[in-house]
Parts: sequence; structure tokens; C-alpha cells
Amino acid sequence: MTSFPERLLTWFDEYGRKDLPWQQVKDAYRIWVSEIMLQQTQVQTVMPYFERFMQSFPDVVSLANAAQDEVLQHWSGLGYYARARNLHKAAQIVRDEHDGIFPDTLDAVTGLPGIGRSTAGAILSLAFDQRHAILDGNVKRVLARHAAIEGWPGTTSVAKQLWTVAEQHTPTERTAAYTQAIMDLGATLCTRSKPACERCPVASDCVALEKGTVTFLPGRKPKKEKPLRATTMVIARHDGHVYLERRPEAGIWGGLWSLPEVDGAEVEGWCAKRLCTAAASTDAWETLRHSFSHYDLDIQPIVVRVASPLSKVADSADATWHRLGDELPGGVAAPVNKLLEKLQNVSHD
Repeated sequence: MTSFPERLLTWFDEYGRKDLPWQQVKDAYRIWVSEIMLQQTQVQTVMPYFERFMQSFPDVVSLANAAQDEVLQHWSGLGYYARARNLHKAAQIVRDEHDGIFPDTLDAVTGLPGIGRSTAGAILSLAFDQRHAILDGNVKRVLARHAAIEGWPGTTSVAKQLWTVAEQHTPTERTAAYTQAIMDLGATLCTRSKPACERCPVASDCVALEKGTVTFLPGRKPKKEKPLRATTMVIARHDGHVYLERRPEAGIWGGLWSLPEVDGAEVEGWCAKRLCTAAASTDAWETLRHSFSHYDLDIQPIVVRVASPLSKVADSADATWHRLGDELPGGVAAPVNKLLEKLQNVSHD
């Protein structure tokens, strides 16, 4: 029987994905951006974001020189916004410490914000054909099943076993093709549900298939009850404008523009204190639920019609009266965008 990598490469040559936008040029910058976008996000979702991102930031220096608001704006809707902030910071490090050239050593790449061992390995393998093992979600699934490694990969002991197997299988030649091949296998055949084992090139010695445990591997994360949190968002409006604030860098939606969050009972007091005016009228919209990986958030939107002129509250770097229909000042989270779209649709100011 031919080796694991040989069978995988033969399959890849015929069936692997070779027409993805970031594969058209063997460029470390493009590969890096794609790998960050693909973390916890499907290929089909990423593709249009990647295309727009590359049009605006075609190289690492243009990304480094961009304002964070502009970067976050290009990330709006993609989620996990720390990825975008880290990408921007890392680009500035590459510009300032590596002469604008993406580094080609494991230590230098893992030293950049937002890049761990697997992502660094993927970038160096795909861009420079260096021999580095990778262990993203798809690869964990392939290897856990093929070697029948039980347990949740998030535990240190299981991860260690998977890294050992990943290192053993990574070939010294055609490493870039192998890296893409094993990611493709997990994405297209060795899927989480309904895996196509009958078409898998390494099915003949897959231990989980032999044992009948394919659907049980890899082990699931122990389930915890998702906590439910609640907040009130003020939609302060006046003369076709809505009041927005930039969120702090730390915490959820860091650095994004958002509707202010207040204690539900304090809406009118907030208007007087923050906007220096009274609320002419208030209207509570139905609650909007947004799910994060670790908790659910119920957002109670309160629309507040502000009577006095906008000039009483000056725009600042972290607050603005935004004209509905104009381009947003930066990135916004998906639920905030939904509320702004709804406001625009119902606005008759």
C-alpha cells in the first residue's frame, strides 16, 4: 500500500481545490489573509470578503497604512473581529520590522499577533513549500478518524497526539500540495456529518472506518449550558441621523462602531447626560437575539427621537451623528447593522 501522503496527493491532483482566489498567485500576504479569514469561517463565506479586502489592501504595506476603521469596515459581518485587529497590527509589524516583506521563518511568523502554530505552518507551507505540519479543524477531523484518536482535540493530551500524527504524515516533498490536500479532504469528503468514506483516498487503513466510529470522532467539546445575557441599545435619532459610538478595543466587537448600551431604565437619563437633551419620544422594538460562541445576547432596542439640534453634541473620534444611508464610519457588528437597516426602512424624518 502506498503511503498516506502519496495517496492524498494522487487524490488532490485530480480532485483538489485549485481555483480559490488566494491560490491564483503564490503570495505569502494573500495566503496569510485567507488563512486568518478562514479561521472558524466557511470558504464560501470568505471568498467575497477576501476579494474586496484585496482590492482595498493589495499588499501588506497598504494594509499596515490603513486606518483601523477601514480594516474593520471590510470585516463587518465576518465575525471574530479580533482577527481583523490582529491582522492590522501584524501588518504594521511586518512593515516596520521586516521591511514590508512577510517573514519566512516559523519563529518570526508565530511572533505576529493572531498567528498560532498551525496557521504559521499553513502559510509557510503554502507560500514557501516549507515542511511544517498543520492542525486546523478539518485536519484534526481527518487525523482523529484515520488514527481513531478519541477525546476532544481541545484538550492538551489529544492535541499532542494529533500533532504527532500530523508531523509523521507531512512529507518532505510537495509539502504545499499536501497541506492543501489534507485541508481539502476534511472540507469536501471527511466532513463533520455524512462523510463520503467511499470516495476517500485513505479509507483503506482508516481505523475509525474499520471500527465503525467515524461519526463519533473527533470527540465533541463537553456541552455547557449557554448563558443568556441581556442589554439595551439606544437608537437615538434626529433629522435622518442616528447616534453611534466606537466601542473600546477590549471586549466584544472591540473597535467597532455601535449603538450605545445602557441600563433599560436609564434611557431618558442617558439622553440628558450624554446628548444634553430630552427624549421627545421613545419606542421599544422587539428583542433581537444574537448568538456568540460562549453565550447568547438578547438586545432590547429603544428608539429615542431627539428633539434638539445635533450641534449640541459635537462629533469626536469615538462618537458621531451618522446620516442614515451614508457609508458607515467603520466596522459594525451584524446585529447593529440589522438595527440600522431597520431604522432606515422605517425612518420618515
